[in-house]
Amino acid sequence: MKLHAPFVQLPILFDALQLAEEIGSLDKDSWRPHPQNFPGNSMMPLVAVDGDPGNEGFAGPMRPTPQLAALPYLQQVLASLGATVGRTRLMRLSGQAEVTRHADQHYYWTERVRVHVPVVTQPTVRFECGDAGLNMAPGECWIFDTWRQHRVLNADDRPRIHLVCDTVGGAEFWKMVYRGRPVGIAADSPGWTAQTLEYAASSPPPIPFENYNLPQVMSPWELERHLDFLVEEMIPSPHQITIHRHVRMLYHAWRGLWAAHADAAQAVPEYRRLLDGFLAQVKPMAGESMLRNELSMLPALMSGIARVAVLGHAEDRLG
Repeated sequence: MKLHAPFVQLPILFDALQLAEEIGSLDKDSWRPHPQNFPGNSMMPLVAVDGDPGNEGFAGPMRPTPQLAALPYLQQVLASLGATVGRTRLMRLSGQAEVTRHADQHYYWTERVRVHVPVVTQPTVRFECGDAGLNMAPGECWIFDTWRQHRVLNADDRPRIHLVCDTVGGAEFWKMVYRGRPVGIAADSPGWTAQTLEYAASSPPPIPFENYNLPQVMSPWELERHLDFLVEEMIPSPHQITIHRHVRMLYHAWRGLWAAHADAAQAVPEYRRLLDGFLAQVKPMAGESMLRNELSMLPALMSGIARVAVLGHAEDRLG
């Protein structure tokens, strides 16, 4: 999700030692290789589709894995965010390893903010996003702009472990964001305070989990917003005006079809026809166009919009 600042610290702190103790009690076999097989990167799923740690999908009810059930304080941390919780993992970065520079362009992440809570870390671990960089201290809570190019460097021999939660947020969560501290604002600035969530030995708190995460058919308003965003993010070129014209025509056709059928199954072939016609017109231009975050427009268009705009097979929509 694109944010107003590269990093924002939320006004809440957690007991990193308590979290580390809980995580350390888990079976080491719970750690899995990173899905993209980045060297030195591993992860432990805590919230996944149907609670299955082996399911790396984005579509379907998100549920706690057996690992999360064994982490009572971490459950309290998630509940304290005031957010509907999506895919959540522990991300481990080995000593002298890195998360290579990239920007997130998949639909799931364009719709969600990524929350980071450092659990095990060192001052030499550096998180870079856009032209900003920082060290996230243990127990802090940060969100960052995943639309910008970002990377993580672990210039230490010890591993780094972060809790990473993807979420659309919620009323209380966004109140915290608006009270947050953007990078560049000192932690001792007037008005900035962060409250600590202490561990409470009680029953696990209720956590709202995602049930609906991908549309059957995108509403015309969502389609318009995502397409207009990509056009606005284009580095100016002769293609920009033409692509925008095709976007407006697609929106008007989609809006008319939606008014008649909404996302009814019988209208899916017509939505597909509209989308396929639009893509045939703009793909060549999108392939020659770049976005401000250094991505090519075409893969961002396909993974962020085209593959999820109309109901289809999971591999077509989520690849």
